[in-house]
Amino acid sequence: MDDKLRKLEERIALAHLGGGEKRIEKQHSKKKLTARERINYLLDDGSFEEMGIMVTHRTTDFGMEKEVYFGDGVVTGYGTVNGRLVYVYAQDFTVFGGALSETHAEKICKVMDLAMKVGAPVIGLNDSGGARIQEGVKSLGGYADIFYRNVQASGVIPQLSAIMGPCAGGAVYSPAMTDFIIMVEQSSYMFVTGPNVVKTVTNEEVTSEELGGANTHASKSGVAHKTAANDAACLEDIKKLLGYLPQNNQEKALAIPYELGDEIREQLRNIVPDNANKPYDMHDVIQGIIDEDSFYEIHKDYAENIIVGFARLGGRSIGIVANQPMFLAGVLDVDSSIKGARFTRFCDAFNIPLLVLVDVPGFLPGTDQEWNAIIMNGAKLLYALSEATVPRVTVITRKAYGGAYDVMNSKHIGADFNFAWPSAEIAVMGAKGASEIIFRREIAAADDPEAKLKEKEAEYAEKFANPYRAARRGFIDEIILPENTRRKLLKAFAMLENKEVVTPKKKHGNIPL
Repeated sequence: MDDKLRKLEERIALAHLGGGEKRIEKQHSKKKLTARERINYLLDDGSFEEMGIMVTHRTTDFGMEKEVYFGDGVVTGYGTVNGRLVYVYAQDFTVFGGALSETHAEKICKVMDLAMKVGAPVIGLNDSGGARIQEGVKSLGGYADIFYRNVQASGVIPQLSAIMGPCAGGAVYSPAMTDFIIMVEQSSYMFVTGPNVVKTVTNEEVTSEELGGANTHASKSGVAHKTAANDAACLEDIKKLLGYLPQNNQEKALAIPYELGDEIREQLRNIVPDNANKPYDMHDVIQGIIDEDSFYEIHKDYAENIIVGFARLGGRSIGIVANQPMFLAGVLDVDSSIKGARFTRFCDAFNIPLLVLVDVPGFLPGTDQEWNAIIMNGAKLLYALSEATVPRVTVITRKAYGGAYDVMNSKHIGADFNFAWPSAEIAVMGAKGASEIIFRREIAAADDPEAKLKEKEAEYAEKFANPYRAARRGFIDEIILPENTRRKLLKAFAMLENKEVVTPKKKHGNIPL
């Protein structure tokens, strides 16, 4: 028996070594943790239970039978993060560069299947050179098996991806179908075709970092939801993000104990400038509403004219979608519409109430926007909010013009409660543009057209650029003092906590993609 025990211990020790000490040292020299170090950092101490540690590849071509490693390049299993069950897989770059084989894929599929059965998040730590070319189509089939499970799990359990090294070719599509992607700066990249292929096909000279690095995907493509300075910071981000999420779509996110106190926030009173054309930072409004230091922003560097992220209000998780007047005056455009729609649909899938803060002058005009399908992309945000059945509350802080008023969670598309500050301007368009159209002849005939325009602009603003007409129609439920916003929202979301919506029977809608 002792010999058998010793044999097992030796094999486990070999598995823990991955590709060997030299390759582990090389991983460390790049300031990267190994797969096992990442899992141990992410999970609660002593909670990890590994699955498939003895798995090896089945390939005999190209001399592969002489190079066999226990675990086959991926560490899989389950454990807890802050006491909550999660499933995890971490690709091991020290074994064949983390390349995906048939058995490597089977291990990942196994933990994904278990996560679905049990109803717990699945976290993928990606660090792979791509498909294992020695296996040919078997490796490609393994990718497809994972993709299929990503789709089946979508909207059922949270799926989080950390890109902690290379992720190229077919490998990128699994993270792309998960809910959130966090990339490590300077050591990770994602692209379908690498710099060499780009050079051959288009003659463009580009580095891996420029083509698909963390900052590129965080600011230009929107593929990455967040970036982290290093492996440890990335794993800390995952822990924090999980704290806002439920285990699955049948549960609500855990609430932190909270006792109501003085919920008046005087700092909100003077945030919106008297000059309607002067910008202000919507982050200041958010911080004045939410529980202290609870905002976790998503897509911070992408489509900055809209803000999305998680926060806590009275200890409970909420999702926030807010126009940002500091960038492009807070207009809706192609990128911000997609960003807002994607976040909205995640929150709705996982029972996270939505707070929408509105200061929007309309949709961005121009040929670039029209040719890039602002009609269809703007409709994505409209569709996502109209579809959402979670509690939905809107606060209009200033401008709510034209079709953008409708889109930004108006009463007409199913919002449960709509507040407005006294500074709100709810109209088809701004006073100046409206006056130039309505009073065109009168202004043209005046002795001083500029003075007449200002007079008519003031007249229009007095009539329409305020929240009172909308309130008289019932489109606004209450006009509130800014300092009372937090108190009103606490009560509104508490009132809506048990909201239920019966939707028409259908397979699924056809969101304008």
